Amino acid sequence: MKWITRERPKIDRIACPWLIRRFIVAEAEIIFVPFEQVLLKADELGATPFDLPNVEYTHYEDRCTFDYFIKKHQLKDTALNRIAAIVRGADTDRHDFAPQAAGLEAIFSGLAHNIKDDQELLELGITIYDGLYSWAKYLHQLKHTQAGPVEQMLLEVFHKYIKQSASKKAPEWARELKEMIQDQLDTNMTLSLQQVSDELEINPTYLSREFSKYFDNLSFGDYIRKLRVDKAIHLMGSTNYSLTEIAYLTGFSDQSHFNRIFKKQTDQTPSGYKKSILKGKKDTNR
Repeated sequence: MKWITRERPKIDRIACPWLIRRFIVAEAEIIFVPFEQVLLKADELGATPFDLPNVEYTHYEDRCTFDYFIKKHQLKDTALNRIAAIVRGADTDRHDFAPQAAGLEAIFSGLAHNIKDDQELLELGITIYDGLYSWAKYLHQLKHTQAGPVEQMLLEVFHKYIKQSASKKAPEWARELKEMIQDQLDTNMTLSLQQVSDELEINPTYLSREFSKYFDNLSFGDYIRKLRVDKAIHLMGSTNYSLTEIAYLTGFSDQSHFNRIFKKQTDQTPSGYKKSILKGKKDTNR
């Protein structure tokens, strides 16, 4: 049986082939091709595509393709569930899912940097996942550190301060997204969650869930609407545009939509807000 996915695999796209060969089809052939060729080559070769949008074997809800394989093939194994949490955390930059996730991500990022041959990387990755499975099945309760006084103190410092500060650091996708939104401020702010997820190559469900952590505790939609209203207020005070023109320039679908969102954000209608601005300017000029 043939399986096909995007080239340059790292975490999930190595975990899935390991799972296929160890628990589904031992002689499975794994094929890596450029992203834009996956579906075409899948048809040509009679291969099943995985870990890309709009195919069966891919991310679902807040879970990875590895999770879907386990669910689809009804693999009842506690050790696999432990590995799934680690893979999910490493692949979605959620290291709180499992303490081993950060290490797994670091290992495969380094290996992908050093090894350019995808099949060579896969073979080494399968050996690593074999070791991880043995740990998850037989050794997960053992501790490398025996918690002596010095070791215990260092671990407490790590968990209380170092790990805590690291978790507050915004991931790379959040920084890229802020730049994308900033670029949109000079347009009519038509950025959608699907556009963002496509551009960043991040699962939209994951992006929707994580967005508020790095953007003022607001959902994606609420954050964009807030920026639109802020821009509208700026245009009211600095230009002679009509409210209809301002509604268009700030990306609202129509005047009533603009009025409704503006009032929700400011407790005033756009016309009432603009009148108060004009009145304030008159009072200042007296």
